[in-house]
Amino acid sequence: MTLRIFNTLTRTKEVFVPREAGKVGMYVCGPTVYDLSHLGHARSVLAFDVIYRYLCHLGYQVTFVRNITDIDDKIIVRAQREGTTAAEVARRFTGEFHRDMAALGLAVPTVEPCATQHLPAIIRLIERLLQQQFAYQAGGDVYFAVKRFAGYGRLSKRNLDELLAGARVEPGEQKADPLDFALWKAGKPGEPVWDSPWGPGRPGWHVECSAMSQAYLGASFDIHGGGQDLVFPHHENEIAQSEAATGQPFVRYWIHNGFVNLEHEKMSKSLGNILTIRDLLSRIHPEAIRLFVLAHHYRRPIDYTAEQMAEAQKNLDYLYLTWQRLEEAGLATLPGTPPEPAAGPGGRGDVGAGRAAPLLPTPEAVHAPMPDGTAATEAGLLPRFREAMNEDFNTALALAHLFDAARALNKALDQQGRGGGDGSGPLATEAQAFVTTAGVLGLFQQSPAEYFRRRGTFVYAYEGTGGLSTGGSAEIARGIDGAEVERLIAERQAARQRRDWGTADRIRADLLARGIVLEDTPKGTVWKVKG
Repeated sequence: MTLRIFNTLTRTKEVFVPREAGKVGMYVCGPTVYDLSHLGHARSVLAFDVIYRYLCHLGYQVTFVRNITDIDDKIIVRAQREGTTAAEVARRFTGEFHRDMAALGLAVPTVEPCATQHLPAIIRLIERLLQQQFAYQAGGDVYFAVKRFAGYGRLSKRNLDELLAGARVEPGEQKADPLDFALWKAGKPGEPVWDSPWGPGRPGWHVECSAMSQAYLGASFDIHGGGQDLVFPHHENEIAQSEAATGQPFVRYWIHNGFVNLEHEKMSKSLGNILTIRDLLSRIHPEAIRLFVLAHHYRRPIDYTAEQMAEAQKNLDYLYLTWQRLEEAGLATLPGTPPEPAAGPGGRGDVGAGRAAPLLPTPEAVHAPMPDGTAATEAGLLPRFREAMNEDFNTALALAHLFDAARALNKALDQQGRGGGDGSGPLATEAQAFVTTAGVLGLFQQSPAEYFRRRGTFVYAYEGTGGLSTGGSAEIARGIDGAEVERLIAERQAARQRRDWGTADRIRADLLARGIVLEDTPKGTVWKVKG
């Protein structure tokens, strides 16, 4: 199986061939830190988090760079409104961004550079563009001369005439051409400035990413990512200034994620319908947010509704319940730690709370039949998962395979009964593949017991022998009399044996009204208490 990636530059899926065998350099545009992150940001960071995890899963040594823009017009405007400094605004919202990313369970990038820490590299890049006559100085400003760079517009598929029709010169700008963009902006009263050969000022937005990506990944690297809104002008300008300065191809594969609509409307600050990550996390488990996002292919738009998010939460419960049953049966261990980030020029980062899976099953084991004589999936979960992910990181299809495997595993457990597993054999192999693939997607970052404690949902199982198995501590039952539940289950079983279906259904309905769900298995009746 070969990984294929949809390349925005060519508008086709291409076989992924890194510049250096076994190694991948990936740069993703991070936040401009002037406000709290919203669901649109979550969509982007989660998409590239999974891409990073999957590349590591395939065995690549990945240098993952995600920048922070800590100087920008929006930061300055907020600072002026609050009567504070741009540095303080950037510091505060960088901390809030990190808090949200940790809560979402994102793996930490190899390096996370900030623009203000790379002013010397930015100035050197601008000086090189001036020397090669791709840029010009106008007063204290420096601009990139777009028409001097052949091929401008090839990423966004726009021609210069089309761009010129919509271009304009803002008040105070001294451009020679409306298409040109700022590399360096002369300082204005009340704004932060840094010294430069052209006088005090600050960098333009586009040049920051070119300088930082080159600092950690070199003049050419494998993958550059971000939201579709960055294709033009940001990424188009990155290509122009980077290739003009180095004379080398900038990026091999451009990856862009789709937008998020909120309740059928485009999410935007102007409409006042921004849903922050912080707000979501106050009422939704972070892995449910991940599951909701990954249920859509990264390039397609997402239409957020409260109903869809609630469904994602239910689906996450089901996956954790499956893992809990596998754990109790001795068939699946905790996922291990994802491959460590590669050591790069920026130093080595630590991976966060996310866990990927440990040892992978052999191809022969993955194809082995389940105890009932059927395969857990037609070709085993792991190869089908990889087949889906290798087709442009199709997480929606990968999740479909994961849920198919969960259903098959639950069926096999029902036939085998609870407990008694020795951790080996085809069922154990497929069970381990289940937690492996979930881990690669960034799921199962807690043990089932931890998850259900946080969710307020706890599972109790009646074995038909008077034994009670719990997923949490005894006090979690909150007043539910386990002996009474067992007595009613026994009465129901007796009613079923004498074919008194009315009594059996009445007992089930009575227990359901009290929050107790019954599941009949060949080894007895399993009952669950949800808080």
